[in-house]
Amino acid sequence: MAPICPPRGVYAPVLAFFHEDETLDLEALKAHVTRLAQGGVAGLVIQGSNGEAPHLLHSERQQVISTARATLKEQGKDDAVIIAGCGAPSTRETIQLCTEAKEAGADYALVLSPSYWPQAMGPPVIKKFFTDIANASPIPVLIYNFPGVTSGIDISSDTIAELAAANPNKIVGCKLTCGNLGKLHRVAHDKRIQSPFATFAGKSDFFLHGLVGGSNGVIAAAANFVPKVHVQLLNLYDEGKLAEAQELQTYLSEADWVLVGLGVAGLKAAIDRYFGYGGGRSRRPLGAVQASAFEGAKDAVLKHVVDLESSL
Repeated sequence: MAPICPPRGVYAPVLAFFHEDETLDLEALKAHVTRLAQGGVAGLVIQGSNGEAPHLLHSERQQVISTARATLKEQGKDDAVIIAGCGAPSTRETIQLCTEAKEAGADYALVLSPSYWPQAMGPPVIKKFFTDIANASPIPVLIYNFPGVTSGIDISSDTIAELAAANPNKIVGCKLTCGNLGKLHRVAHDKRIQSPFATFAGKSDFFLHGLVGGSNGVIAAAANFVPKVHVQLLNLYDEGKLAEAQELQTYLSEADWVLVGLGVAGLKAAIDRYFGYGGGRSRRPLGAVQASAFEGAKDAVLKHVVDLESSL
C-alpha cells in the first residue's frame, strides 16, 4: 500500500511512445520504464505534460498505467509509486479519470486546474474544483501548477496551502512547474499544512534550488533522459556535498535547456538517439524531430550528461 503522500525522490513524467501509425508502442514503453526503474527513480508520473495525455483515449490512458505497473513489478520495484495525470476541463471527467487511474494501478492523481474558460477560473472556482475532486477521488490528489498549459492560470501558495489544510490526507502534494521558488519554499514550510504533504519542483533546471527550499524532490522531464544523474544530485545534496551538487546541477540545467527547446517529440528523439529505443514520434498535430536537431553544441551538451549517466 502506498504511503499517504508520495515519498521523497526523483520522479520521471513518463513519455508516451507511438508507432508510425500513431498506435501506442507498448514495447518501447516497457523498455523505458525498465531503464527508469533501474535508474533508481522513486516513482513514475504517467500522463503528465510529457505523456501527451490530451492525445490519449481514456482506455489508452489505462493501458499505459497498467503496462507501467506491470513493468515495475517485473523489475522488482513494487514499492515504486505511480502518479497519474487526471486533469480535465470538467469536474465530472476529472473524477472519472481519477477512478480509472486507480483501477489501472495508480497510487495518486496529479490534477491541473481547469482552464478552457480561464476568465471564469478565479480562486474560489479553483478551490471548489480541487475540493470536489479531493472528496470524490478514490486516490489522493496532487495539485499541478503549470501556467504554460493552463492559459496562464497560476495557483497561489495561499490557495495551495488552504486546500491542503482543508483536505488532509486527500490533497497530499503539489508539482510546481511554474518555476516560482519562493512559492515552493512557502508551501513546503506553511504551518497551516499539518498532514503529510509533498511539494515537488517541476523541472530539472531548479532541482537543487528546490531541495534547498524544502522540496520533496523533483518531477522532471529530463529525468526520462538521465534518471541516474538526477538521483546522484539528490544523494550529493543529502550528503552535504553542495559544491559537487552545484556542478551536477549546472550540467542538468544546460541539458534541460536543450531538451525544452526540442519539445516533447525532441525528448523522445533524444532517447532514441542516445539510448536506442522509442523514436521521436508524437501524435499529430505534434510533429517528429529529425536527427539534424542534435548537431553541434546541443549534441555536446546532451552527450556529456549521457556519459555521466553511463558512469553511474
